[in-house]
Amino acid sequence: MATTDEDVASIEHPLLEPDFLERRLYQLKLAGTAANHHTLVCLPTGLGKTTVSLLVTARRLEEVGGKSLMLAPTKPLVQQHADFYREALQIPNEEIVVFTGDVSPDDRAELWTEATVVMATPQVIENDLVGSRVSLANVSHVTFDECHRATGDYAYNYIAERYHADANAPLVTGMSASPGGDEEAILEVCENLGIAEVEVMTEEDADVDEFTHETEVEWERIDLPDAVIEIRDTLNEVIKDRLEKLKELGVAKSTQPDQSQKDLNRMRAELQQLINNDQSEGFEGMSVHAEVMKLRQAVTLVETQSVEALRRYFERQRNQARSSGASKASQRMVSDPRVREAMRKAESFDELHPKYRKTRMLLAETLGLEGGERVIVFTESRDTAEALTDFLSESFDAKRFVGQGDREGSDGMTQKQQQEVLDEFRAGEFEVLVSTSVAEEGLDVPEVDLVLFYEPVPTAIRSIQRKGRTGRQSEGRVVVLMAEDTRDEAYFWISRRREKEMESELRDLKGMADELEDELDDSQQSLADFEAGSDSERGVKVDEDDGKVDAVGDSSTGSGGVADQPGLQEFADAKSDPDEDSEVETHEPHADGDAVEIVADQREMDANIARDLSRREEIDVRLETLAVGDYVLSDRVAVERKSVADFVDSLVGGDRSVFEQVGAMARHYSRPIVVVEGDGLYEQRDIHPNAVRGALSSLAVDFGASVLRTESEADTTELLAVIAGREQATADREVSVHGEKASKTLSEQQEYVVASIAEIGPVTARSLLEEFGTVEGVMIATEDELQAADGVGQVTAERIREVIGSDYTG
Repeated sequence: MATTDEDVASIEHPLLEPDFLERRLYQLKLAGTAANHHTLVCLPTGLGKTTVSLLVTARRLEEVGGKSLMLAPTKPLVQQHADFYREALQIPNEEIVVFTGDVSPDDRAELWTEATVVMATPQVIENDLVGSRVSLANVSHVTFDECHRATGDYAYNYIAERYHADANAPLVTGMSASPGGDEEAILEVCENLGIAEVEVMTEEDADVDEFTHETEVEWERIDLPDAVIEIRDTLNEVIKDRLEKLKELGVAKSTQPDQSQKDLNRMRAELQQLINNDQSEGFEGMSVHAEVMKLRQAVTLVETQSVEALRRYFERQRNQARSSGASKASQRMVSDPRVREAMRKAESFDELHPKYRKTRMLLAETLGLEGGERVIVFTESRDTAEALTDFLSESFDAKRFVGQGDREGSDGMTQKQQQEVLDEFRAGEFEVLVSTSVAEEGLDVPEVDLVLFYEPVPTAIRSIQRKGRTGRQSEGRVVVLMAEDTRDEAYFWISRRREKEMESELRDLKGMADELEDELDDSQQSLADFEAGSDSERGVKVDEDDGKVDAVGDSSTGSGGVADQPGLQEFADAKSDPDEDSEVETHEPHADGDAVEIVADQREMDANIARDLSRREEIDVRLETLAVGDYVLSDRVAVERKSVADFVDSLVGGDRSVFEQVGAMARHYSRPIVVVEGDGLYEQRDIHPNAVRGALSSLAVDFGASVLRTESEADTTELLAVIAGREQATADREVSVHGEKASKTLSEQQEYVVASIAEIGPVTARSLLEEFGTVEGVMIATEDELQAADGVGQVTAERIREVIGSDYTG
């Protein structure tokens, strides 16, 4: 029997808006476990993972206090979560704040102190933690959305480590529809986030089944026209020729153009080894390898995308080959007669690509004959997304949805533009969304009648994310276009295999909770930074006055009410009587003067040095955009760090040579230091060792710089810590991003004066001076006028006016 709105029960909680959330038993079960343990929540796309996190957040804020942090990998997803939380929580909207790179660091620091819920991209929080702008001490719940990203050096890992170490009462919830391709990958995510429990719901579970509908995947085989095959075959001939050269060098085992990526990676590694052994063949081979990769990309485009996408790619390659400093690989490729012939054939191709034709036909069936309302078309290529949108707009109301950032011939979309397009699609203002991968993960795109894969996706994670856009509340259709005898077919079968493996792994995880818990316990015991986890699993309440925490529930009694007796009251009230007080060691920010301070240029976050320094209790790291140097260790010591490759590159080209950089540093600091990091300084490129020695001599003699060698990032980290400690603790010197030397040009003095106002820094100072022309103009500007300058938000403008306009009290 159909249910009416009046029949649908809702979840009641003191912090939730009444009658806002539909009561779903599986969400309550998941929230019950997640409220008492560091938990990975695996739930099919579109079934409310965010609601589970919201329920845990509401419970933690009521019982423990503090603030909640939710992390998501993209700006649109962060904004979407913020909109949902503002609707669902009875918390003032201004206490639910969004942190992305669009918010200035100073504004974030001030907003953090007043916020109850922070929604952020992980890179922003990572930078703020490294720069000591925020503290996780009183964060009582962190959600890692799309947590399958927590591998390698992704920012989630550093944030999780710091959270377990710094928080008074940590609780982690990881969320993903697809946490990994096998048990090892899932365990890696759990270990990196400090997770001890895995809760899995599949569409086969009875509680979930009533909210899902079957989504069948169809695949349409596409025959490529002869003209397209001729272009492909011509390019493959060039690839075979280049692979023959690599075979002569002993790194390629075959000259077949359909080499696996694994084999190509192996070739590159062997070529790098030749370079490391100072064999010139390595440099030649690496250039040929780069050309092979460019040619393979061209083949992929013509096979799986369209001739139009190939034309755009060729145009970019031609422009790159003409530019100054162009690589030999680009120049060689576009000058090859066979590649030129392929370019001419692509330019003269005027047929409709069969994938375009099939796409138009499927959309006509769905939106016309079957009366559908919305369709999403996914493609790997931004070029294809733009060209396909133009083509489909001739017959349908279509708009593109691509990521941010620009590249030649292919503009991205701003966050505001992305949001506007999504809002219009949700409201039914247009019917076809043509999207790259940016819409795959978690975005609340409305249910659609058709999801069309313009090409197969070779990873299970992305395929599952895309299919999740349809079939959630009603039956939907998923179609994959496959070009016959191309990479499309290989990717399709890889995707199917990996999806089946992942589904099997998730089902296995449901039946192996005890074994998984043992494995996680073993791994967590080896992570010293996660020692606080044992206290946090009981659940604790932060006492803001004495810094202690109070136990509010014992997870050893089960998964906390909801899991044992799933119901509304159990979710709101499942806790034991308060236990005795226990003290937890925390990593609070140091008081002024207690720690050595190191200022790092925020562009140095590509390396791990600033992160490693920030982990040390005796060091406070501050991130700024430095005018000179990479690290400032006192008012007289600044450091320019170069890897050996970067150092040699800066001698022969680039925007600024090392001499310009060190010269600028020497004008501000009396003790400039150049750190050259890594081995093989005299074995880089085709530069004579004496030329490198001459450069080192010039830096020392002509610029007065100390040139120090280190073996690795870890060695550089130790060196910086020692120098900073010696300067500040032993010599009693202070850190100054402006240096100690007074011989500045008029412009530098003007920048110095403005930069010192409320410590806004050199970049904002230049922006203000460019906007107002003079120091005087900056000083007399109103708060609204100040915000017209790039990088100046409301909080910064208020602080500037406060410094300039307040009475001096002495």
